[in-house]
Amino acid sequence: MEIHGNVLRDVPHEERPRERMMRYGAEALSHAELLAILLRTGTKKQSAVHLAGSILKQCGSLRGLLDMSVEEMTAINGIGPAKALQLRAGIELGRRMIRTRHEDIITIRKPKDAADQVMEELRYLDKEHFVCLFLNTKNGIIARETLSVGTLNASLVHPREVFRAAIKRNSASVICAHNHPSGDPAPSPEDISLTKRLAEAGQLVGIEVLDHIVVGDGRFVSLKELGHL
Repeated sequence: MEIHGNVLRDVPHEERPRERMMRYGAEALSHAELLAILLRTGTKKQSAVHLAGSILKQCGSLRGLLDMSVEEMTAINGIGPAKALQLRAGIELGRRMIRTRHEDIITIRKPKDAADQVMEELRYLDKEHFVCLFLNTKNGIIARETLSVGTLNASLVHPREVFRAAIKRNSASVICAHNHPSGDPAPSPEDISLTKRLAEAGQLVGIEVLDHIVVGDGRFVSLKELGHL
């Protein structure tokens, strides 16, 4: 099928990059499709996706694209100053986000470091919340997520929920935490049992459970320090 016009109106709806991104997420898109979204439009003779493909062919790789100047981009047929600036702005924003992420990342060195990350969030809640901190290979926090909200005295979470979330974030390890609304962080038999189940599941999938923190009112208990991990 030949594609004409500045927009992708001749492309089947399900094949358009923006619609595919909405449906499947950015991770499902090719390099060319992501570039096409930044470009927004193509030319009279080629779609935005085809134009993006031409750019990638010209620069050789994403690394080559990172190093291209505005002048080099505008030398490509179909790329004017506006499109070149859009691409350079997107690249620069990505660079700044990566730099900021590395600068702001919090490293967990001891149980108190993990407890400090969740204490103020959990200590006053009247239901049990189960939270995971997802870590990289250097024990830096790359993400966090509340996976379960329980009743006044019970919080249920299945190991598959923990490790599905960990795999999604490419985590090297996890630290789990939950609160006791009573204010007493002493672990229950259920807490200890869950910790052992999580540790066993982590060994199977290759993602270590570094600790399970139980938070009370201004106090916490580390199940690792208690010898349950």
